[in-house]
Amino acid sequence: MRTLRSFTGLLSLAAFVGVSAQAATWTLSPGESRVIFHYAYEDVPGQGEFRNVEATFDIDAANSGACAINVSIPIAEIYVDTSEVKEYLLDVDMFNAAEFPTATFQATQCRLESGSAFVADGQLTIRDKTHPISFPFTLGMEMQDGRPRFNLTSEVTVNRLDFEVGTGWWSDTVALPNEIRIEVNVYSQ
Repeated sequence: MRTLRSFTGLLSLAAFVGVSAQAATWTLSPGESRVIFHYAYEDVPGQGEFRNVEATFDIDAANSGACAINVSIPIAEIYVDTSEVKEYLLDVDMFNAAEFPTATFQATQCRLESGSAFVADGQLTIRDKTHPISFPFTLGMEMQDGRPRFNLTSEVTVNRLDFEVGTGWWSDTVALPNEIRIEVNVYSQ
C-alpha cells in the first residue's frame, strides 16, 4: 500500500511539473508566505513572524528523494507586536542578531511519506549552532495566472536552547519554555 501511495504522490507531482524527468526549482513568494513562531512567556501565549524569508526549493518529480531546500531567515526582520519584545529577541542573550544576523535551513534529501506529505532531512543553523532536523511538510499544487505554483505547509517544534537562543536569565524554561512551535505556510512565485 505504501508503494501505491508513493507512486500516486509522485504521479501527481510529475503531472504538476509537467515533465517526468526534470527538476523544478521554485523561489518563495515573500508577499504571500508566512513563517510564524509560537511561544509562551509566564504562561501567556505569544507569536511572532519571521519576515523577508528567502528560499529555493528544487524538486525532481522523477526522484522525490533528490530534493534541495535552502532557506535564509534575516533575524533582524522578526516581527512581534511590541518593540520591547523585539528588543529582547534581538539582544545578545536571545538571537544575538548583531553577531548572527541569519538563520538557515538546508536539506538535500526528502522522503515521500504519503500522498503529498514529505519529510526533508536537513540542517538548521541558528546563532552559528547547527543541528540536524527532520522537517515534515505537505506540498500542495495549484495554478495561478495559468502557471503552476506550490503551497508548502508545515508545523515543527524547535528546542531554542539547542541553539543557545536564551542564555543567562533567558535559559530558564519555567518562564520561557524551551519548545518553540513554528508554523509554515509558503507559496512559490
